[in-house]
Amino acid sequence: MTDSLEQLRKELDSTNLDILSLLNKRAELVQRVGQAKDAQGVSRFDPVREREMLDSIAANNEGPFETSTLQHLFKQVFKASLELQKDDHSKALLVSRKKQPENTVVTIKGETIGDGIQRFVAGPCAVESYEQVATVAETVKKQGIKLLRGGAFKPRTSPYDFQGLGVEGLKILKRVADEYDLAVISEIVNPSDIEEAVQHIDVIQIGARNMQNFELLKEAGRTNKPVLLKRGMSATIEEFINAAEYIISQGNGQIILCERGIRTYEKATRNTLDITAVPILKQETHLPVFVDVTHSTGRRDLLLPAAKAALAIGADGVMAEVHPDPTVALSDSAQQMDIPQFEAFIHELKSNQLSRVKQ
Repeated sequence: MTDSLEQLRKELDSTNLDILSLLNKRAELVQRVGQAKDAQGVSRFDPVREREMLDSIAANNEGPFETSTLQHLFKQVFKASLELQKDDHSKALLVSRKKQPENTVVTIKGETIGDGIQRFVAGPCAVESYEQVATVAETVKKQGIKLLRGGAFKPRTSPYDFQGLGVEGLKILKRVADEYDLAVISEIVNPSDIEEAVQHIDVIQIGARNMQNFELLKEAGRTNKPVLLKRGMSATIEEFINAAEYIISQGNGQIILCERGIRTYEKATRNTLDITAVPILKQETHLPVFVDVTHSTGRRDLLLPAAKAALAIGADGVMAEVHPDPTVALSDSAQQMDIPQFEAFIHELKSNQLSRVKQ
């Protein structure tokens, strides 16, 4: 007589509970094994032992599952068991909310980032001359902005495009910043340049193309300078967070994360602004989060709405590019604002902030 569907389902439910009980029993044994290994100073992961267990499973498999399927399932059990042997404190990343519930506040020349007050970073895409940077700095200063950005080292898609003025560009930024009492943010692309760079800049920027340049991340982590870390163009949020972990693991917790758009199939904008990354990063980490509206959109006409969205969703600040005459800019001319456009941009954003506060 064929078993009824209901009878089979009852047996299946019972078997599920049997498996659950055995998995929990195995988990308890794993925890005890972990304690024994700690007491003996033995590494928790033993590849030889894992291979022996997989071989035993293969030798005793009578079907109907294929051996490869069962081994895959047991590998997941082994992986979960290894994680179980670690305590929650050790598993939490240093940048995570589990490790530090309160927000990190980064102070840059008296300007606080991450304390609930939304800030702005502005400046030219690339440093071209003292006159160019000084003109922008004067405008930035008038708008009550403390943070001046400018590219001295410019990693470009084409090797024939303008690559920046290098250290000379950093010196120009330093001179202008001193004259206008501003703080300088500039990208460094080579670990060997950091020692020289920190003499001229207040914040080390690590750009999208270098988000997983691990030696650069570690070198930046060994300094006492704040680091603005941009998300890689194809990086997941998890990869982004782990890149920040490289920096903080070296002792430098003064990190600002910056969402700058990711590469998708969409061609209407230079990149696709992942606006929901902002609240996710603020939930998962204790670090302040900026949004670079210039590189995420690549379009002057979208800078204002993108910035409004970033501030509305909780970003700690917005970064945008401005040039005295974008039509003759040596890099990214289509996405930089001129002085009047920038002044209108900041005025609108500050008015919008004020109206939100009154509400």
